Amino acid sequence: MMRGALSSSRRRPGPITPGKSLAKTSRSVLLPDAIDRFRGMGPRPSPGRRVERSCAMSTNLRLRAGLVSIVLLAAFLGIWHLATRSTAPVATMSPEYAKLMGLTATQGKSAMPGPLDVGAKLWEHVRRPFYDNGPNDKGLGIQLAYSIARVGTGYLLAVLVAIPLGFLIGMSPLLSKALDPFIQVLKPISPLAWMPLALYTIKDSSISAIFVIFICSIWPMLLNTVFGVASVRKEWINVARTLEVGTIRRAFTVILPAAAPTILTGMRISIGIAWLVIVAAEMLVGGTGIGYFVWNEWNNLSITNVIIAILLIGIVGMLLDQILARFTHMVTFPE
Repeated sequence: MMRGALSSSRRRPGPITPGKSLAKTSRSVLLPDAIDRFRGMGPRPSPGRRVERSCAMSTNLRLRAGLVSIVLLAAFLGIWHLATRSTAPVATMSPEYAKLMGLTATQGKSAMPGPLDVGAKLWEHVRRPFYDNGPNDKGLGIQLAYSIARVGTGYLLAVLVAIPLGFLIGMSPLLSKALDPFIQVLKPISPLAWMPLALYTIKDSSISAIFVIFICSIWPMLLNTVFGVASVRKEWINVARTLEVGTIRRAFTVILPAAAPTILTGMRISIGIAWLVIVAAEMLVGGTGIGYFVWNEWNNLSITNVIIAILLIGIVGMLLDQILARFTHMVTFPE
């Protein structure tokens, strides 16, 4: 037993002394690293390699997402085509009357137009987007131009009011407490509820629609600006005060860059709401615009034109959202 204890004690590594060889110790230290490399773990990749790998993964994800979107679109069009491909007679009317009214409810067709009918009609609008044959017969390009102009005017006015006012409220706790009850009362009111009052006081349908766009656009921008300005780090503001930076300069050089992503997020929300509201507002006021076009074509029972207008409303709304999303991405930086 004594001999076994002595032999086991000899096998235990003792403390390293200055005169002792470090070969065994260095071998024991390097052994786990060698095992990890043998197992494929290896050294950590360089930052450039990680960026390339991340870009490749992002590109691969976009390609797969695009493929899935194409498959879903094809499936939707196929189901739509099969659902509207009816052989039973739906209505007994002359083809001339159906063509005059823009209907597809002729003998052997469904009342709901299919994707081929919508595509053919859309091509006619694309070939002549800006024709003007009178008050109730204008091209889709003219109708969209009226709507975009109204949205742009009301939205720009909201930007000029909401962002400066949001800065003042966000930088002043007193104003924030004093104006909060008024904001909370006015914010939930539907923009269309202001339309009768606007028509009564302004007595102009186009300006009334612009006023409604202004009302619906101001609240998301105002609240996001207040939140963004109030959320700026106090350390940055204290450093600016220590350097004796003035209030105006501090607002433009410290607060605005820090709050810009939040402000642009509010602007992005506002443009979506404005584009939603203009369609309903133009249905009420009439005259021109994509909303009036939808209502007028519905009165004519032209479901094909209604579907085309719905498609264009969605495309324009997506483009407006993507423009502001790109600006938001440009001013957003990791801290």
